[in-house]
Amino acid sequence: MKELGYEQPSPIQEQAIPLVLEGRDLMAGAQTGTGKTAAFALPTLQRLAPLASTSASPARHPIRVLVLAPTRELAIQVEESFRDYGKHLPLRTALVYGGSDMDAQIQALRRGVEILVATPGRLLDHVQNKTVMFNQVSVLILDEADRMLDMGFLPDIKRIIALLPPVRQNLLFSATFPDEIRNLTKTLLKSPAEVQVAARNAVADLVTHVVHPVPREKKREMLAYLIQTRSLKQVLVFCGTRIGANRLAHQLRRDHIHADAIHGDKTQAEREAALEAFKAGKTAVLVATDVASRGLDIQGLPQVINFDIPHSPEDYVHRIGRTGRAGMTGEAISLASPEDSEALGAIEKLIKKKLDRVLVAGFAPSAGTAATMMGGESRGESRGERGRPPRDARERRDFHERRDRHERSDRPSRPAPATAPRAAAPAPKPSDPIFSKPYEPGLSSPASTPQSQDAPALAKRRERPVAALLGGLKRA
Repeated sequence: MKELGYEQPSPIQEQAIPLVLEGRDLMAGAQTGTGKTAAFALPTLQRLAPLASTSASPARHPIRVLVLAPTRELAIQVEESFRDYGKHLPLRTALVYGGSDMDAQIQALRRGVEILVATPGRLLDHVQNKTVMFNQVSVLILDEADRMLDMGFLPDIKRIIALLPPVRQNLLFSATFPDEIRNLTKTLLKSPAEVQVAARNAVADLVTHVVHPVPREKKREMLAYLIQTRSLKQVLVFCGTRIGANRLAHQLRRDHIHADAIHGDKTQAEREAALEAFKAGKTAVLVATDVASRGLDIQGLPQVINFDIPHSPEDYVHRIGRTGRAGMTGEAISLASPEDSEALGAIEKLIKKKLDRVLVAGFAPSAGTAATMMGGESRGESRGERGRPPRDARERRDFHERRDRHERSDRPSRPAPATAPRAAAPAPKPSDPIFSKPYEPGLSSPASTPQSQDAPALAKRRERPVAALLGGLKRA
């Protein structure tokens, strides 16, 4: 632990570790970034230490600990933590998740592992192929349990639990525990201890929150303005959709900002490459969907920007949990259009905190809309001393000029079209009583009104005699 720089346990570690060492079932919640992974990994490794074996035989390395995680990124982080914490113990770890080579995972399982970290879907694939056995599992850990349930993994989790030995230790760790999760845990846990080191759905105190009201059509331009004028070097930007993330990253690159996107449609190799480039500082902006809001541990991430306000208030907590971690400060910026007012209200209700609204000159909505979104407060860019965008009008003008020059330089030059004389306005067409107003059933048109009186005579003239054989002539 000294090699990894641990000196003092965090509150969640201080309370959870003794309970895990006792072998009790546990339901623990804490703010994201406070060390939940170490809170279950360290005591679990200590309990496994007497069973560690240096033998090369796979039979001496059965699966004893099963960790389920909702996303590939979180599973990778958890497996790395187990490997780092237990590098001086002869314990083997394996990682199983979708989007990667299944044959390589099968080979790792056949060599024998004591600690298996997996996503539910791919783990069931291995169960179907009979490449994994759970008969000696003694510890089940559900990390980010609420997220797994939100993503629809509950049926998969129940299938996996049915395959495990009935006598085992169950640990649930998550940043949030809604009421429905608490009701569900009654059937999964046996007399669990509960640890809640902070208010439910709370956010870190070291993270500052700011909302910039802006029309939806100006969001992308404002994002580029904030990044360039404030010289932001490492920013995690959240979008609501995969297509939106790709499009935003492309538009930022056109504005000469090094940006990349990460989402579920990309391969695992592409996602890992994007993350590594972002962590190394090669990419200034990483545009992500909510798949990246859980489990990502980026050292010293200074800013998180919500380009799209999340529909679920809990997702806001997890998004901004990527900054302000391990006792460091962070900043959460949200670009809110008038349509996001209801979602902002739900977020403020959940975290029990009013989010500051700050208008940015040149990007503010109309006066009436701004007044509504500001909640009757008249705050502008007077927060420059707290790291807000500069209020110098000349700097904003320079930004727009630079952007226009870049856009002109990217376009191929084309000859200017010859100017043609402006055509005269066409003369108004005469009014037609039939086509100048909608059709009204049951009413005759004005043009047919004079002839309406001759209708019986016209019908009489059009009568044709019918032969007697057909019964047409009247008998005398």
